[in-house]
Amino acid sequence: MSIKMPEPDQAVLARRDEIVAALRKIVPGEGVISSAAEMIPYESDGLMAYRQPPMLVVLPDTTKQVSQVLKYCHANGIRVVPRGSGTSLSGGALPLADGVLLGLSKFKRIREIDFDNRAVVVEPGVTNLAISQAVDHRGFYYAPDPSSQIACSIGGNIAENSGGVHCLKYGMTTNNVLGCEIVLISGEIIKVGGKTAETCGYDVMGIITGSEGLLGVITEVTVRILQKPETARALMVGFADVEAAGECVARVIGAGIIPGGMEMMDRPAIHAAEAFVHAGYPLDVEALLIIELDGPGVEVDELISRVESIALSCGSTTCQISISEKERLLFWAGRKAAFPAVGRISPDYLCMDGTIPRKQLPLVLRRMKEMSEKYGLGVANVFHAGDGNLHPLILYDANKPGEMDKAEAFGADILRLCVEVGGVLTGEHGVGIEKRDLMPEMFSEIDLNQQQRLKCAFDKDGLLNPGKVFPTLHRCAELGRVHVHGGRLAFPDIPRF
Repeated sequence: MSIKMPEPDQAVLARRDEIVAALRKIVPGEGVISSAAEMIPYESDGLMAYRQPPMLVVLPDTTKQVSQVLKYCHANGIRVVPRGSGTSLSGGALPLADGVLLGLSKFKRIREIDFDNRAVVVEPGVTNLAISQAVDHRGFYYAPDPSSQIACSIGGNIAENSGGVHCLKYGMTTNNVLGCEIVLISGEIIKVGGKTAETCGYDVMGIITGSEGLLGVITEVTVRILQKPETARALMVGFADVEAAGECVARVIGAGIIPGGMEMMDRPAIHAAEAFVHAGYPLDVEALLIIELDGPGVEVDELISRVESIALSCGSTTCQISISEKERLLFWAGRKAAFPAVGRISPDYLCMDGTIPRKQLPLVLRRMKEMSEKYGLGVANVFHAGDGNLHPLILYDANKPGEMDKAEAFGADILRLCVEVGGVLTGEHGVGIEKRDLMPEMFSEIDLNQQQRLKCAFDKDGLLNPGKVFPTLHRCAELGRVHVHGGRLAFPDIPRF
């Protein structure tokens, strides 16, 4: 494994049998998995290029059990890696050799559906799609819809602040989660937010969302549900080059039109998705935009007309407008299946995740093409064009010596390019281990130290998911040290505590 992780604590490993026995008292029956063969499914998450068997796996099914497990680990200096469905694409749930992998897959109950307050209370193991299915009969749905929504858990969505094809108009997870129950590493249980639109005090929900399991373990979630729009229709627009498609995206947003979703695929992704799903995608174009407009019928008709005109002015070569709900869903089916579809045309691929200003789309796509030629590796582009969230899929063969190293270097260059043009290292997949060592490309040491101080406020011993997000995880005491220069203490008159 080319990614360096924290050195295993040999003293903890020497007590493995004792730890297994203690945790079996807390989570009896099949709640603790300790055999090497049974732990194989947990040795990686969706970023399967990196693998590490955990010391052991614990599968609690109540908040009380989670609290007791964390309290025991805290008291005994044992590292803990929280895990949802394992669909993370940044290595956020990669286990540690001396750590407890805390799986939340048994937390799959929907506790309450409150249509009056347009809220649903669920456990973190409930899948994203299951929430929409549970409220569909009353015409409601949960807006964030990552491509993995059939499998990814809502707890994992909060950890990574997941988005989806409709996040352009309806927001990311952070805009749709109202409250959480969180167990701290000490075993203490706190509740933040709730069904109300506003809460007093610090925005702890905003801190927890996107925290990648470094601050606490989520055991209950309250989400906002929305009423389905009266009408939703989609356009499928083809272009002879990707720069023209990028220009169309910028002009649509510049015209004040906010689509429900606006996605782009380039030629390799189009061909892979069409062969996989048969959605009717045109195969003679270099780029394809799927643009969905929703709202009252009259408004949707007007917006479709305006978007079609903008596309034509940008040189679109094909334009198909959905005439039924079945056809609209088929347009999206190809896009949502693009990742597995690309898996059919390449033995391996790295799915990157970076975000750029929309106006930089043509430049970034052109630079990525140059990088592809430089590294001698193919790339298929599938991304949320409306908010500039790129998902380049770097194609390689891990069986060929050196190809994985080239793929990693290619991916790192793409992420550096995102930062260079004014973007960020991630949009929705999180930092995890994949982008951890690139954080200094975006943040200064002062920035990173300040972020780590927040981590220390929740977990001063660094037991929750260490080795993720921060390239150098200082001990909390080190971050608070006073710098002494030339034997002289700065501000000597200030009392020291």
